[in-house]
Amino acid sequence: MGKKNVLNKIKNGLIVSCQARVGWPMYGANIMGALSKAAEKGGAVGIRANAPENIEAIRKVTTLPIMGIHKQWFDESEVYITPTYESAKSIIEAGASIVALDGTQRRRPGGETLESIIKKINSDHPNILVMADCATFEDGQIAEELGADIVSTTLCGYTEETKNVKEVDYVLIHKLSSACNIPIIAEGHIHTKDHARKAIESGAFAVVVGTAITRPEIITKWFVDELKLLAEK
Repeated sequence: MGKKNVLNKIKNGLIVSCQARVGWPMYGANIMGALSKAAEKGGAVGIRANAPENIEAIRKVTTLPIMGIHKQWFDESEVYITPTYESAKSIIEAGASIVALDGTQRRRPGGETLESIIKKINSDHPNILVMADCATFEDGQIAEELGADIVSTTLCGYTEETKNVKEVDYVLIHKLSSACNIPIIAEGHIHTKDHARKAIESGAFAVVVGTAITRPEIITKWFVDELKLLAEK
């Protein structure tokens, strides 16, 4: 599937993030596959998934575009979302249509840079879209200059510079979509239908939702906490 075809498939749609870490109730490649199939039945236009084994399981049950990441942690770096070229290569080989990687300017393991990773992906895998998970407006601008095909707002609220951001940053979405010539995907803190709609209205090309769909333990707690507040009145 070519880059244009993938972009056409996800435009104005919902991408569901199906992820679970070791120790979480929903952990397991088969469970990720089931969640992805359920998301497809509900009308999702794509899946965001972590690690080769999960992407392989998801690819077996759906033809939707997969936005792949490979979370890896290194003592020498704060970057953990697809931090190296090899981590990107592993998810491409597993079946990802889009490779998402940390789009900040923070130091990466082994002396690699955002620019070098993007260039190598574009050279070795020309049909694969590269998405830069950014935290700030400046991150997005730089990522576009370095050759990213897509910019997302995934890391807004999750870096030292943006740690005080606790809600969807519609201003950032609007600024990026106005200034950049590539698609802007909204991700982060999107928990309701209104959040998703407003993100698209602010200029997002598509929307990624994870927790509010694929983390039943957290969704349950939202309801439980609300009922506890009612009982305390």
